[in-house]
Amino acid sequence: MDTAHEILETIAMIEEYRLDIRTVTMGIGLLDCADPDPDVACARIRERIVSRAGRLVPVAEGIEAELGIPIINRRISVTPISLVAGASRTEDYTCFARALDDAAHEVGVDFLGGFTALAQKSRSTADRRLMDSLPEALATTDVVCSSVNIGSSRAGINMSAVARMGEVVRELADRTAGRGCAKLVVFCNAVGDNPFMAGAFHGVEEGDACINVGVSGPGVVKRALDKVPDASFGGMAETIKKAAFKITRMGQLVGTMAAERLGVPFGIVDLSLAPTAAVGDSVAEILETMGVGAVGGHGTTAALALLNDAVKKGGLMACSHVGGLSGSFIPVSEDAGMIRAVTEGALGLDKLEAMTSICSVGLDMIAIPGDTPATTIAAMIADEAAIGMMNNKTTAVRVVPVPGARVGDDIDFGGLLGHAPVMAVHRSDTGALINRGGRLPAPVHSFRS
Repeated sequence: MDTAHEILETIAMIEEYRLDIRTVTMGIGLLDCADPDPDVACARIRERIVSRAGRLVPVAEGIEAELGIPIINRRISVTPISLVAGASRTEDYTCFARALDDAAHEVGVDFLGGFTALAQKSRSTADRRLMDSLPEALATTDVVCSSVNIGSSRAGINMSAVARMGEVVRELADRTAGRGCAKLVVFCNAVGDNPFMAGAFHGVEEGDACINVGVSGPGVVKRALDKVPDASFGGMAETIKKAAFKITRMGQLVGTMAAERLGVPFGIVDLSLAPTAAVGDSVAEILETMGVGAVGGHGTTAALALLNDAVKKGGLMACSHVGGLSGSFIPVSEDAGMIRAVTEGALGLDKLEAMTSICSVGLDMIAIPGDTPATTIAAMIADEAAIGMMNNKTTAVRVVPVPGARVGDDIDFGGLLGHAPVMAVHRSDTGALINRGGRLPAPVHSFRS
């Protein structure tokens, strides 16, 4: 009877509460593809990706059909390209982005991440070239995603890189009517086993290849909490942990099967409550079910702290290899409850920033006016990086300046990216701060050796 109950419960989670595997991501190492001739390096990259990931899509489709579990995306992450392209005699790395795009299309994946620079302490020549190439690279490719790590708790914050990334975001927005910015994220404390886009890359600490799985399930957690309306804080935490345990076990099963069939090691399960704009698939609605009157109101950050912690604890009990970002995502455009809260005036950027000190990432998929200065965008990045650096956690910024858009306009990004109302930013001049350059020193607690 217990087995039958669990089967029926899993079916209900999939059909009614939008439980799914958000992504099966294959990480692929490219370090040995480097070559002084960029054409040779790009050819090696294409060959490596096609040979490694050629069966990724059919294998994922087979597991989906066999288990009846939806797998929404099949993705690839690769070694940060600045580490590979640095050996090549070229100043423009757009050719590497196009090689990645061609390979991704050939194997049929939804996205490919890793057009990345790791510039948390200083910028190498290769890092500078990659950052300078970003507007053209992301404007002329379809599924390539990019990330730049500009800080860490150990190194501090590379404020010169922060300033440059503010400019890059503006340039990319102008080139792509804002939409290209959805493929670019700026990190502090980036991790090398994140399966989610736009920030996925295959870390240098990883092997030649692996499979990482990202699961979701905000609807499952909300439904579980609906059943205990009078629970104490401890009772809510236990309920969330049990739901997270079940979700993670499913992700581990899918990841293990995919890894075995593809002949590569299983990496991690990233248990991140990743919402969509669909009704019933919202992190904001979980917080409101917990008792927050409206997301953005007082108590929101406390409720999010309980949710994020309980999700991690439940996942760790279910699988020995939980990694990535694992927690709760709060992307505005991808969460129907967040969209509603912003539209109704309950949620603004200041409260979102406070929530990012708790959640898995940071300011994510936020539409801002197209005339927002590059220095203001850089200051937003710096604020998020400071939260990550001081709290030894991953934080990120993925904002979308929309040319011609005004505060309150609704911008449709399409697909899983959803839609978002344009949010107001502070208009004070931050140029004097951002243009100082140099490095913001690491905190005292970074010295652990």
